[in-house]
Amino acid sequence: MSLKERINEDLKTSMKAGDKIRTESIRSLRAAIIEFEKSGLEREMTADDEIKILSSAAKKRKESIELYDTNNRPELADKERAELEVIQGYLPQQMTRDEIAARVKEVIETVGAAGPQETNKVIPVVMKEMKGKADGKLIQEVVKELLSAIA
Repeated sequence: MSLKERINEDLKTSMKAGDKIRTESIRSLRAAIIEFEKSGLEREMTADDEIKILSSAAKKRKESIELYDTNNRPELADKERAELEVIQGYLPQQMTRDEIAARVKEVIETVGAAGPQETNKVIPVVMKEMKGKADGKLIQEVVKELLSAIA
């Protein structure tokens, strides 16, 4: 079942159940998929496109949560957290910090990076491999931390 089909089915289910937050979250994902289809790319949506849409939606929610927390708006932050939880249900299982660190160490050895100045050698390889499986900010933190430890 494609992401579009799954979202349409989940939307029907959430509407019947009267789950307002879930319905809103799924509708926003559905809108992003429709936007992609009408973008004029003239091709079918790939798994990478699906992950890109889901990751983008999750990133927007995370940024909103941060903003609402900073501005002391807990009710809005909680709503965004609930939506983020729904979106993460469609994303592949996210890697833990330890799993990311283990893989980054392997990549550092493979590319032969010798310090923080070689971050540009490591980040693209790791990001491509972990696309959709880990948060980009977390990956960058781990890479910088491990490369700093080498120097």
